[in-house]
Amino acid sequence: MSRNNPLGDFLRARRELVTPTEAGLPGGGLRRVPGLRREEVAMLAGISAEYYLRLEQGRDRTPSVQVVEALARVLKLDEEGAGYLSDLARPQPRRTKGRSVEQVPAGIAMLLPTLNVPAFVVNRYRDVLAANPLAISLSPLMRPGTNRLVALFTDPQARTYHPDLDANIGNVVAQLRAEMGADTDDPRLQSLIGELSLKSDQFRKLWARHDIHRGGTDTGLIHHPHVGEMELRREKLAIIGSDGLQMVMYHAEPGSTAADRLVLLAALTASSEDEVAVHRQP
Repeated sequence: MSRNNPLGDFLRARRELVTPTEAGLPGGGLRRVPGLRREEVAMLAGISAEYYLRLEQGRDRTPSVQVVEALARVLKLDEEGAGYLSDLARPQPRRTKGRSVEQVPAGIAMLLPTLNVPAFVVNRYRDVLAANPLAISLSPLMRPGTNRLVALFTDPQARTYHPDLDANIGNVVAQLRAEMGADTDDPRLQSLIGELSLKSDQFRKLWARHDIHRGGTDTGLIHHPHVGEMELRREKLAIIGSDGLQMVMYHAEPGSTAADRLVLLAALTASSEDEVAVHRQP
């Protein structure tokens, strides 16, 4: 990920994913690069090859709305991808130095242990800051102090607890990129992406695709060693007034086997301390 040219990085990555056939061009002959050539993108978008080159190289960073729409069409972007491209093409405000220390609001910390579903709080980097006992019982990857991204890509337990991990992990990366937007000079983000790129070939390949997914209600499998496999829905709720904190909750379809197993897990958890676990930052 380039600190200085997120627009160019995105354009380059996405054109490499579009085949000439998909773009309506002849696909024969030797091609030194995957996907479309720069000149082909420019031709299809109705702009000069020189101007497109300037966009990819970061020498021009604010294309017009018409150019952005044309590029989104050529690159076969969906609504989310086109919106992300539009955000990258807007002038970005200068970053203020540092960020305030993240604290889970007192009201949220009080609320967590009263919920009858697994729930935890994460920051924009997917660090778990607080969790209720049921979340910790559901998966050790939800324990405060854990980075969800690092755990999902590097912890052997991840595939045990998430048997459908490979089918969903691309969306996890795409959601992170969508939420970060053009804020690519964030030192904490740079550090996290660097760590994951070194530790996981799978992450590095997924991050290089520049896929965008805004998220919403997701459904996934969690295999618990004591109560079995559960298909659970995951909801993410923004915590208003915080710097990107979210509350994540897992719940089951009423009357389903997963709902019964979640009730059983709650009963097994009830004997432990009914307190919220909070990660204390240094």
